[in-house]
Amino acid sequence: MSIKIGYLLPTRENVMQNRPAAGPLLDAAKYAADLGFDSIWAGDSLLARPRHDPLTLLAAVAGAVPQVEVGTAVLLPVLRNPVVLAQQLATIDQISAGRLIVGAGIAANMPAIHAEFTAAGVPFDKRVGRMMEGFRLCRALWRGEAVQWDGRWQVQDAVLGPEPHRPGGPPIWIGTGALPGIERCAKHYDGWFPIGPDVETFQARRQHFIDTAVAHQRDPAQLTTALYLTLCVMDDAEQADAAIDRYLAQYYGVPAATMRNIQACKGGRLEDVLAFVRSYVAAGAEHLVMRLVGDHAPTLQAIAAQRAALMP
Repeated sequence: MSIKIGYLLPTRENVMQNRPAAGPLLDAAKYAADLGFDSIWAGDSLLARPRHDPLTLLAAVAGAVPQVEVGTAVLLPVLRNPVVLAQQLATIDQISAGRLIVGAGIAANMPAIHAEFTAAGVPFDKRVGRMMEGFRLCRALWRGEAVQWDGRWQVQDAVLGPEPHRPGGPPIWIGTGALPGIERCAKHYDGWFPIGPDVETFQARRQHFIDTAVAHQRDPAQLTTALYLTLCVMDDAEQADAAIDRYLAQYYGVPAATMRNIQACKGGRLEDVLAFVRSYVAAGAEHLVMRLVGDHAPTLQAIAAQRAALMP
């Protein structure tokens, strides 16, 4: 089995450190690609966790860095009008010549997220239905045919241009750990993209993802199991874990233990971090998106040099 490894650009981290320039992010994307990383990713938030807009940034990455895939980890599609979003994603897919992956989620139920939705003029409730209808509308518009839509949004005999480079549009991976979300993903979308938690739970939920896809006459071989990981490589494991705890608390504004309960995190020596990642590969992860804590450049270099060690 072959796996892909991706690098999450530190958009949130750079803004927290008052370093808003986009140039270093493009340089980091090029550096990771030159080391052999398969994909470059950007997260999404307006005000809850301020950062660069992922769609604008990934358009720049797609134009500047050839060959690698670009993706959102994860996009909050309900914050955007789906007609506008369909055009944006189709444009990025054209810029990238079909290298775009749309990782998407519904957002966590937290006060800062509620405030973000209010600021965007979007209701927080019924966001699952809004996401699903929004993506159905995107896919209808991506066919390049006249669309009639009478739902949350109104479209009258309209044709969107450009169509995406990839027929039918870019793949949509859903970031969720809840069983109903996994089932929706298996029925309607192209990949499952959790953020953890422990490997045993991941393996069991992946099997549920596969079983649900088969039950709905979908070929699991055509679907992707991805995973979002937070990693810190240091010789001292205690220092690495402490660095992750500080990072999570600052990043999310909640106790680190709260986030560790739902996210896959590992700090320590390179061989221990690789063994942790390898356990998820053995459990079925096919595309690993790595969020790094600490000095990114040497960590990227070390992981790339030991890529073969990720295979079980």
